[in-house]
Amino acid sequence: MTDNMDRRATGDPDLSVEIGRIKLPNPVITCSGTFSHGEEHQPFYDISVLGAVTTKSYSLKPKKGNPGPRICETASGVLNSIGLQNDGIDIFLTSHLAWMQEKDARVILSIFGRDLEEFKKVALKVLDIKSEILALELNLSCPNIEQGGKAFCAMPEEVEKVVDGVASLLDIPVIAKLSPNHDNIVQSVQSAKRGGAEAVSIINTVIGMAVDIETERPMLGNITGGLSGPAIKPIALAKVFALSQENILPIIGMGGVFDHIDVLEFMMVGASVVGIGTANLIDYDAGIKIITGLKNYLKSKNIDSIKSFIGRLKI
Repeated sequence: MTDNMDRRATGDPDLSVEIGRIKLPNPVITCSGTFSHGEEHQPFYDISVLGAVTTKSYSLKPKKGNPGPRICETASGVLNSIGLQNDGIDIFLTSHLAWMQEKDARVILSIFGRDLEEFKKVALKVLDIKSEILALELNLSCPNIEQGGKAFCAMPEEVEKVVDGVASLLDIPVIAKLSPNHDNIVQSVQSAKRGGAEAVSIINTVIGMAVDIETERPMLGNITGGLSGPAIKPIALAKVFALSQENILPIIGMGGVFDHIDVLEFMMVGASVVGIGTANLIDYDAGIKIITGLKNYLKSKNIDSIKSFIGRLKI
């Protein structure tokens, strides 16, 4: 009630959105791996204004990641091969979470595991703090060692097992993060829903490669990596639109988002929430600029609620 009164007093449009049980003050969140837990960006703007902060993906134990070089620029994009480097879930729980709470950030915790058992072990560690986070994102783009290193999302039956294994342990919203690098994304989302997911995050990075003709070597130490940035936005929009037509789960759309127009485009093709990724590496206060841009655009069009943009595309 107070938020509605505040908006009426200032003339601000309503930017609030929902995905499943998750309620956000605006649709702008950070993508996992591009914002850490927000400490580096706090000097540039108050990160509590974001709809939510998605943490980097945490595993059971600390992980060093891939050999360098691990990042390089490409035409309208960035290739990275970080290799899911992280401090381990215990450090997040004992240190990073407290910092995020102090800054009033709404937290979506991203986790991953090498197999179903590791996912479940990480989830069990989250059990005691589940009331302190909005949701748990399962990074299903990582390799499954029990299946010869194939990504979980390449196998819809594995998606269901992991989501069900985690959702049955934690009574909080679970989000399945899937890759665009497989042709079975619809089947994977259906499996995620059967497992108990309340939303899906798409798209993760697109597999790519860059070479140096002088050294005659790959630009990345791991040879291939994940392409992000404006170059993948048309792919991301097409994936979100196709999936929204299936009407399976609410969608968190991402891929090449740099300004408020990008956010509205993703919402028009069916996303309820939109993630900013590479933009965080280029423009440190991208989050607040995009939220301000959304407010100003809706005001200029006399649009009361941003929810009216969801699925608004005319075809």
